[in-house]
Amino acid sequence: MLVHEQKSLKRTPLHALHVGLGAKMVPFAGYDMPVQYPAGVLKEHLHTRQKAGLFDVSHMGQISLHPKSGDVKDVALALERLVPQDLVSLGVGRQRYALFTNEEGGILDDLMVSNFGDHLFVVVNAACKMADEAHLRAHLSASCLIDSRADRALLALQGPYAETALAKLCPEASTMRFMDAGPRKVAKLDSVISRSGYTGEDGFEISVPADQAERLAKTLLEDPNVLPIGLAARDSLRLEAGLCLYGHDIDETTTPVEAALEWSVQKSRRVGGARAGGFLGAEKILDQFANGANRRRVGLKPDGRAPVREGTLLFADRNSKEQIGSVTSGSFGPTLNGPMAMGYVPTSLSSNGAQLFAEIRGQRLPLHVAAMPFVPNTYKR
Repeated sequence: MLVHEQKSLKRTPLHALHVGLGAKMVPFAGYDMPVQYPAGVLKEHLHTRQKAGLFDVSHMGQISLHPKSGDVKDVALALERLVPQDLVSLGVGRQRYALFTNEEGGILDDLMVSNFGDHLFVVVNAACKMADEAHLRAHLSASCLIDSRADRALLALQGPYAETALAKLCPEASTMRFMDAGPRKVAKLDSVISRSGYTGEDGFEISVPADQAERLAKTLLEDPNVLPIGLAARDSLRLEAGLCLYGHDIDETTTPVEAALEWSVQKSRRVGGARAGGFLGAEKILDQFANGANRRRVGLKPDGRAPVREGTLLFADRNSKEQIGSVTSGSFGPTLNGPMAMGYVPTSLSSNGAQLFAEIRGQRLPLHVAAMPFVPNTYKR
């Protein structure tokens, strides 16, 4: 990377810590981020599955939405105009996965929404956060006060040992269940914790004041069962868990139905529901719920050991000249001990077990549609 490019990158509050730990730094979503540490990607991945990994996700956007009326339900109703999820029924202290959609039914971003009683708290993807904030201000300013929390950092502690490690600093962590969220004290810091993450493992995301993030990270890393984890292992972990990466597996050209994310749209927002429709792209999305979509995101397992990477073209047989789809994410799964991928194929070829072919260096290699997640999740429900 050129020096002037490196200087133009933003840095998270943990940048100096990453460098001090010997991380290899790379550009990601406009930030200088750790892709791996000296332990290496394989060890980082497996350590997270077996013990606990600490991730810096401070590049992501954190936004508070406060109701001008004083009633958080008004914020939920306003935000429901932008997402197809049910936010009115989201209980205090709970979090929900949601999708910003556009007028064509495409996905502008995926996000997490938490109800903190007097306001909603939103976490959005780093590459989309400026556009997401502008989107919120354009549509919600009349009823909401929108506060970008750039003064906060965000850490993710993931793995089967995450609860034990965090409970030493926040005893309440042990009582939380998957998708619980709210203010907590962590090592005497005013924090916001959710029992969630993007690895398929049990774990937590911890929002803290930016100037206290390094102190908290160092404290967590004093535990020998906690290792720092970079972007490369984060990617292989989320792919084993069958989770989408925005800009790769979902984007403005994919709808929630095409992306196999129907589970995220509650019945109250579907046809016949209490608040059916009313969100951007509702006509197309609800029509796909009723009549299906022409293509679908699926899991893919190559029959051999060679990984099938993003962008690989997919075909129905060895000789066809007509491309039927492409791979959106692909890697080798250390826990799976084999290659794995996700991609879009015609719905007629999306059933588990269906055989397809990937074109790699001029050769058609067999693979089959596989159920996701590739590795079972371990969320504490």
